[in-house]
Amino acid sequence: MSAHPSLSATHPPRIIILIGLMGAGKTTLGRLLAQRYDLPFIDSDQEVEKAAGTTIADIFAHHGEAYFREGEHRVITRLLQQGPCVIATGGGAWMDPRTRKAVQQTPDACTVWLDVPPDIIATRLKKNASSRPLLAHENPRDVLRALAARRAPFYAQADIIVQCGEDTMDHSVHTLDQALQDFRAPHRVPIQLAHHQYDILTGANLLERAASLLAPHISNNHAIIITDETVADLHLDTLEKALAPTHIRLDVLRIPAGEGSKSLPRYSALIEEILRLGIERSTTIIAFGGGVVGDLAGFIAATALRGLPFIQIPTTLLAQVDSSVGGKTGINASTGKNLIGAFWQPQLVLADSSVLQTLPRRQRVAGYAEIVKSGLIADPNLFAWCEQNGSKLLDGDSSALEEAVQRTCRFKAQVVAADERESAAKGGRALLNLGHTFAHAFEAEFHYDGRLLHGEAVSIGLHMALALSVQLGLAPIEDLERLDKHLTALSMPTTLADLPKRLSAATLIEHMTHDKKVQNGRVKFVLLRKIGEAFTSQEVTMEDINKLLSKEGCLT
Repeated sequence: MSAHPSLSATHPPRIIILIGLMGAGKTTLGRLLAQRYDLPFIDSDQEVEKAAGTTIADIFAHHGEAYFREGEHRVITRLLQQGPCVIATGGGAWMDPRTRKAVQQTPDACTVWLDVPPDIIATRLKKNASSRPLLAHENPRDVLRALAARRAPFYAQADIIVQCGEDTMDHSVHTLDQALQDFRAPHRVPIQLAHHQYDILTGANLLERAASLLAPHISNNHAIIITDETVADLHLDTLEKALAPTHIRLDVLRIPAGEGSKSLPRYSALIEEILRLGIERSTTIIAFGGGVVGDLAGFIAATALRGLPFIQIPTTLLAQVDSSVGGKTGINASTGKNLIGAFWQPQLVLADSSVLQTLPRRQRVAGYAEIVKSGLIADPNLFAWCEQNGSKLLDGDSSALEEAVQRTCRFKAQVVAADERESAAKGGRALLNLGHTFAHAFEAEFHYDGRLLHGEAVSIGLHMALALSVQLGLAPIEDLERLDKHLTALSMPTTLADLPKRLSAATLIEHMTHDKKVQNGRVKFVLLRKIGEAFTSQEVTMEDINKLLSKEGCLT
């Protein structure tokens, strides 16, 4: 039998692994698909029999299922090293957590669940049910229904789910081919730390694939989603529906949107509520929202039961390119921002660029300032990319948003991997604070009440940091003019004149002295020698800051 003539002529360059119940058609469809793509076809059951020198029925009869699963795991692990091919697995292979993990961690592997109703399979296997070890001694229909109920939550973790039913093989392979052609694996940015590693996954429509992307990281089948009311109204239904087939217990805790939720009272109330839910050390906390949710939920994960697994699903541009990456968590104190917190790395960051389409432009501006910051610090090519694509990004262009998130996350991943806890004597992760000493002072003066967003404060802070560098004779004025031209062209806040009101220099300096970056009584600033070359300095005097603030229009 040949494949449908209208199938595409190209094939995805990956290992395609078919999973599902016995009799779902994995072998037949696998052969047709391999023929269509000109790939090797491998039946894992046949490979197990070759390795054992006997049939699967004999293995079950003489050694039991556990012995068979052990051999099956070794065989599939070996097959995953062979490069692009189509593999049809046994019905129970995916139920072995070691095999499932090996497949899920294999680059370019794509799993496909052939979802066929058990009653249809029972009819297909009616004549040869006795040759199937699991069907040999009981009513095949009852066994298949029980297997389907038990295995469906795990099969649902496949990358692609194809409903086959009673379709012809030609139609089924055509449907399967189309699904494979449409499938886009998320872009993966790995973060490798001394004692931990995790991935940042970026791409479009990732929430809809939460079963395959998130479920492998939820170890005890219980997760607590912390989100805010705005995000819940927009996106929670998508996430819950995607995870529903996995039968993971989800508890959802909502908080008010806004910086006011990053407080000790909110933290205390959430901790008490979470403890009442009956959590264990393996219960996963999922931060589903912007930077406020991520910082607060991360701090809860770091401190509840002395540490819980943690997943970040950032829903703002600012969170996707900044706060969700690197493990900084915390809440605000009355004397300053993020002064109470911990380093607590996530198990995974899932950055779905599709959710950014729902953001108002002001929120995209806030996130874009952090992208510009990354270019200023050490990536002049990224800054040049911003000059070419910033307008499209702020208008919501999906490809520009996706590329910006990928570029910035790659940059930040390198910085975090080299200096996880901001402990480098010079440079290192501290460079990510470019513009933040000014920005945090601005935010504190407006009491985090929404008049000034963090990213808006950073946008002005970037101008101030480069203006200070120029004033000190460290950077050329042409670079400051270039930055200001870019920010003003996009109608972004650039100077102190763009703040909601004029501020006092003395008040701002007072806020700066309470910043986390103060060492030995002196404020550490991140300065620039030029675009793409940042460094840290504690040589800036209060006289230098006073002079700059006065020049920029502060009240004396």
